[in-house]
Amino acid sequence: MAITKELGIREVVSKYPDTIAVFRRYGMGCFGCAAAGFENLEEGARAHDIDIEILINDLNKVIQDNSN
Repeated sequence: MAITKELGIREVVSKYPDTIAVFRRYGMGCFGCAAAGFENLEEGARAHDIDIEILINDLNKVIQDNSN
């Protein structure tokens, strides 16, 4: 997996812009807020009451699908 829960939100969006759609689907506008600069994925998911494992799987699926 390329994306892990320890990665920063802004780092993920910066490296993999296609993940923005996944964040939006979960109601996470984090990539545009100030918290994105210091929160990692796990912290952001917890703040939005989102299962981190499901989020990570969906994010990785998007980058895997787009690399083919």
